[in-house]
Amino acid sequence: MFYNYAELEDGTQLAFSNVLDSGEVQVSIERPVDLGFDSAMCTLPAFEWSEIEGFDDADIARLDSFVHNNAQLILRLAREVSREYA
Repeated sequence: MFYNYAELEDGTQLAFSNVLDSGEVQVSIERPVDLGFDSAMCTLPAFEWSEIEGFDDADIARLDSFVHNNAQLILRLAREVSREYA
């Protein structure tokens, strides 16, 4: 399950998962475009990017900076929701 975290000025939405069995948290990123969405996933705490579709290198650099700056809060929120639904 994913939980909304933030909407950026360009409409890009970020959501985070609960803490997975591996101890990781997935950050899902989507930006609306004409016929769907650009999307990417970032796995915390390793900051590993995957499933990148539609975002260019500059977009990913900007998103990576945002995720790095918010990682501690995202991880804390993920731990809290994981405890609530355990």
